Amino acid sequence: MRYIRRAMEDTFLRLSKEFPALLLTGPRQVGKTTMLQKLAEEENTGREYVTLDDLTEREMAKNDPKMFLQIHKPPVFIDEVQYAPELFTYIKIHIDQNHTPGDFWLTGSQVFKLMDGVQESLAGRVCLLHMSSLSQAEICGAVTEPFVLDFDKLSLRMRERKAIDTPAIYQRIFGGGMPALISGQYTDRRMVYSGYVSTYIDRDVKEISGTIDSLKFMSFVTAAAALAGQMLNYKTIADTAGIDMVSAKNWLGILERLGIIFYLHPYSNNMLKRMVTKPKLYFYDSGLVAYLTKWSDSDTLMNGAMSGAILENFVVSEVVKSYLNCGLEPFIYYYRDKDTKEIDILLEDSGRLYPMEIKKTAMPDKRLTRVFGVIDKATLERGTGAVLCTTDRLSAFDSENLIVPVWGI
Repeated sequence: MRYIRRAMEDTFLRLSKEFPALLLTGPRQVGKTTMLQKLAEEENTGREYVTLDDLTEREMAKNDPKMFLQIHKPPVFIDEVQYAPELFTYIKIHIDQNHTPGDFWLTGSQVFKLMDGVQESLAGRVCLLHMSSLSQAEICGAVTEPFVLDFDKLSLRMRERKAIDTPAIYQRIFGGGMPALISGQYTDRRMVYSGYVSTYIDRDVKEISGTIDSLKFMSFVTAAAALAGQMLNYKTIADTAGIDMVSAKNWLGILERLGIIFYLHPYSNNMLKRMVTKPKLYFYDSGLVAYLTKWSDSDTLMNGAMSGAILENFVVSEVVKSYLNCGLEPFIYYYRDKDTKEIDILLEDSGRLYPMEIKKTAMPDKRLTRVFGVIDKATLERGTGAVLCTTDRLSAFDSENLIVPVWGI
């Protein structure tokens, strides 16, 4: 089993020299613990590792957090810290007394539980980072930088990657980015995702929400996956899963808090009228979507009814990961108005809006860029536009509209 270098390593080490506490959140099994154990080993400061998955440690952390920190003195790496939010007050006291950068490395896989305690106790003292499954750049061993529509930067980006055709792109989408599969630890994709859903998601959901019908929840997750890359519709998900809309809304909240899904919200601006208000739903890992929606192989997926939506899910998640892996928040939206004019991605950066269309085609038509004109009335200046597609190389329609291959994102 090979270790895959994570894009966040340099960012994490840099911030550890500035902040007394760093909290790395994200779903289970994406490699948070593996990365931090490796960094701790290389750091060679004698940083102790303690996991609150260990029930004895968890009990002490909850019932006597002061004693817990006396036994496990900083620098310390506390894994699955969400199980003992009682620790946060005592971590705060330690930080205020010592101000030592890098004292606390924390991980958690239940983001929402963490945030309450963190915001109350550690505001301004903790650096928050999010890790999801492997990005294309990480799988290829390429440098990770935030995705921007700059021709020269994109040219450099493409040089580090190997061009792949449409079937190979769908193979990548189908395979997903779980480290256990990419590293070669396991080869049976179906078993990895099956175990992931039944063991981790099911267990975490029950911890968060108490009693929950596992079969109904499985139907719900499958219904949500079928809407990946599309506008959120609680009723459709509820009807498909045989649950009420309140449950559908609550359960989507749980998936978001576990770092499984995220939303793109519609871009709003007073100058742009007649906007829709619903967000669009995306999964961080496209392989999980393919597993849940029961596609047998990547060719069937490529030629099936979901091919466009899952390509969009893949592209949007890759753009988002390129920012998160650098410790940055992406300001990314979509546009749709009541006349059904739609732009798949609007990226806001340095006072400009960069519009992008995602298309499953190797030979895009320039007419795809016409819709970009709808944002000319926005208060922000329109930047370079692009069609992100399955072409084999980086090119352009003109100086303002690029053609960007999906494999280069």
